[in-house]
Amino acid sequence: MRVWGFVGVLAASVLVASGLGGGRVWAQDQAVQQAASVTVAQVQRVEMVGQVSISGTLVAQEEILVYPLVAGSTIDTLVVDIGDSVVAGQVLATLNASTLTAQLAQARAEVAQADASVDQAQSQIASAIAGNTQAQSALERATALRANGAGTQATLDQATANGQTAVAAVASARDGLAVAQARRQQAQASLDISALNLDRATLRAPAAGLISARNGQVGAIASSSGEPIFRMIRDGRIEVAAEVIETALGTISVGDPVDLRIAGSGAVRGTVRLIAPTVDARNRLGTIRIAIADDARLRTGDESARLRTGVFASGEITVERREALAVPTAAVLTDSAGSFVLVVVDGVLARRVIAPGLIWNGLREVVTGLAEGDVVVARAGAFFGDGDKITAIFADKTADKAPDAATMGAIK
Repeated sequence: MRVWGFVGVLAASVLVASGLGGGRVWAQDQAVQQAASVTVAQVQRVEMVGQVSISGTLVAQEEILVYPLVAGSTIDTLVVDIGDSVVAGQVLATLNASTLTAQLAQARAEVAQADASVDQAQSQIASAIAGNTQAQSALERATALRANGAGTQATLDQATANGQTAVAAVASARDGLAVAQARRQQAQASLDISALNLDRATLRAPAAGLISARNGQVGAIASSSGEPIFRMIRDGRIEVAAEVIETALGTISVGDPVDLRIAGSGAVRGTVRLIAPTVDARNRLGTIRIAIADDARLRTGDESARLRTGVFASGEITVERREALAVPTAAVLTDSAGSFVLVVVDGVLARRVIAPGLIWNGLREVVTGLAEGDVVVARAGAFFGDGDKITAIFADKTADKAPDAATMGAIK
């Protein structure tokens, strides 16, 4: 009995000791949990900016193709080269004009011949009118003589026939003049065309701009088909052609500001100039054009800063600005139930479902679910849960670092 009693006392002692030791461990865990420091932030009302990221290529805002309008002539000279800036009407190239000069001389001779034909037709009209006057006078005399019985019927008949012939001669002469005048107009048109072709032998810039390509060669036969002799960028204006996913296309408006980064030229400002009315059904992308603001310096200034087509560009389109409640981006957590944050209420965490909005400058807009001044876990919220007790440290009073091993252990 004594042995068993001793064993019972020993067992009880062991149990008591075990219970006391376990209590100390539990108390230590609770102390660690209560002492866990968590970075928090206050919900603030700030300006939020909505942006759409884009990337694209520099292209000509408007390209001008310069073709020779006279085919078959050889190229005599090429006056300008790639990269040259030209003004409207400036000579770009000249074609061999020997054939065109001869054609112009021939056309002038045809006009002179047509002028002579018109003069001749006018003389014939005058002669026919004079003959008709004489014939009508003779007819009047023959009619009077016949009425007095002094003339014969044959004489009257002849005078009548002569009068009719004279009238017909006047009409014919007038028709001849009309034909001569028509031929004169045709000859003048041929002369105008010949003069125009000769003038077109000199290729001129149709507008001010920048020569972006030169395909002609001296001695080659100019052709109005195939590649143009020159390609020009009207006014030297270069812009960005970018593709935007269809879901973001509807948020963009003409005139929206754009912050651009152009390879080799750095940061520049731009605005949305054009939004294509269609979306490519193959890749679900729509095209936009972005005009580069104040690009005169880049077009005509330092050669090293000049914009060039084909260069890569990227940037952000600002599509919206508004005052809104916001929290640090890392404060917003997501699970199968949706988006939420952990709100600190008297040192205890409470899960709060929210409707997130814009992301801007490290902040996330909160559309619903929070009020200005609420305090939320700023980061590492995934390691905490609803009902956890924490020691709140505001973000501006703590270093931005991950929790150490001891804290992570306490969180678990």
